[in-house]
Amino acid sequence: MKLGNILEKLPFCTYPADCEKLEIKTIEMDSRAVETGALFVCVKGFTVDGHQFAKQAADQGAVAIVAEHPVEVNVPVILVRDTTQALAELANAFYNNPTRELSLIGITGTNGKTTVTYLLEQIFNKFNKKTGIIGTIQMKIGEETIPSENTTPDSLLLQKTFRQMQEAEVDTAIMEVSSHALDLGRVHGCDFDVAVFTNLSQDHLDYHKDMNEYLHAKSLLFSRLGNTYEGDRKFAVLNVDDANYDYLKNCAAQHILTYGCKNDAAIKAEDVRLAVTHTAFTLKSPIGDIEIDSKLIGMFNVYNMLAAAGAAIAKGVPLTVIKEAFESIKGVDGRFEAVREGQNFAVIVDYAHTPDSLENVLLTIKEFAKGKVYVVVGCGGDRDRSKRSLMAGIAVKHADHAILTSDNPRTEDPERILDDLTNGLDPDSFVRITDRKEAIEHAVKLAEADDIILIAGKGHETYQIIGHEKIDFDDRVVAKEAIRHKGE
Repeated sequence: MKLGNILEKLPFCTYPADCEKLEIKTIEMDSRAVETGALFVCVKGFTVDGHQFAKQAADQGAVAIVAEHPVEVNVPVILVRDTTQALAELANAFYNNPTRELSLIGITGTNGKTTVTYLLEQIFNKFNKKTGIIGTIQMKIGEETIPSENTTPDSLLLQKTFRQMQEAEVDTAIMEVSSHALDLGRVHGCDFDVAVFTNLSQDHLDYHKDMNEYLHAKSLLFSRLGNTYEGDRKFAVLNVDDANYDYLKNCAAQHILTYGCKNDAAIKAEDVRLAVTHTAFTLKSPIGDIEIDSKLIGMFNVYNMLAAAGAAIAKGVPLTVIKEAFESIKGVDGRFEAVREGQNFAVIVDYAHTPDSLENVLLTIKEFAKGKVYVVVGCGGDRDRSKRSLMAGIAVKHADHAILTSDNPRTEDPERILDDLTNGLDPDSFVRITDRKEAIEHAVKLAEADDIILIAGKGHETYQIIGHEKIDFDDRVVAKEAIRHKGE
């Protein structure tokens, strides 16, 4: 593609007139990936400023540089006010606006995004639509899976992935949209058809100044649905039972489809019956009512199913297809996932890493627990410190035995994290075991028939981050090993 064709999408930038005929083969923001024919964009990150690598990029074959200020290189420099914004616009242009050709559903909220994403994948596959997924666990294009580094990739990788989806004849793309991605402009240029809000509770206050700022970031997904009603209809699917519903409703100019269990909603669950093996309820909607009996457990999964139903109904999926999908899905990796190794007690691994999600899971377990409830939980390092005591307090309040341990300490001292967790707690109300493997083994050793162990915080993750190193660690694998060696 000619550079001039891309630069047409970038108003008020300045560049040498003779560079418009340059042929651009790729766009890169990582100088290590630059090859001959690349356009290199100098993006300022949290720890590294891409402007420092402009010369390296040029030496490796970049034919032009996009920057916020002059850099000393022997290739043309395009000057823009904001390279992060420019990257989104350039990527969108280079990959030819791929989301215009896809049906794009975005899901945001503190908890439930991944489960809603996989419920929607199941629904649209049953509806004979080829799907693509971008999320916490992985990216998928049809059946092809690609590991995920972030919940929402940067704008360059995002547009490239959408183009790959379009070329693979994907009909419906389903995407988890994090508050970071919205705040940092990673989803600029994405043409969403449906935006779903799950819920909001404390998280990411290491990044956002306060809960109001966190809510504002989430609201951007709905305000960016657009302000006109031409073309295909767009929908905001909102949880009417969440305290932030009114705020988000006022952020969206598009059609609103509400869901909930407590308040009046367009899509509602009534006569909810919770059990240890399944969840049943009547799904009421604008297109009719239907009975649901799903293997997903707990009230929080009722809300996840309602959110997914809302997005599917907005896209014209019949209730019979939604029912078939909900009743066929067995679960999502690391989300209320049972670990079975022939033991006479239950072990559940869940990604719950916020106060609200931990409380939801523990309350669900208590509804069907016959014996004692154990919880193994910690908090990640280099993240929101203010939620640590809240997490520990919930563990102590709702479990018979709370075992506080490490999660992903990253560059923080694990003992300092545990100090934060245990601050203000009665020393007799918990056990403190820094090593996560030992903590899981301790819970398994104590558990008796009909007891339930919840291992919370990491869910699907197959690693532990200690310092800057990722070490192999899977709660499910560790738990199975501990069960096998119980009593030795």
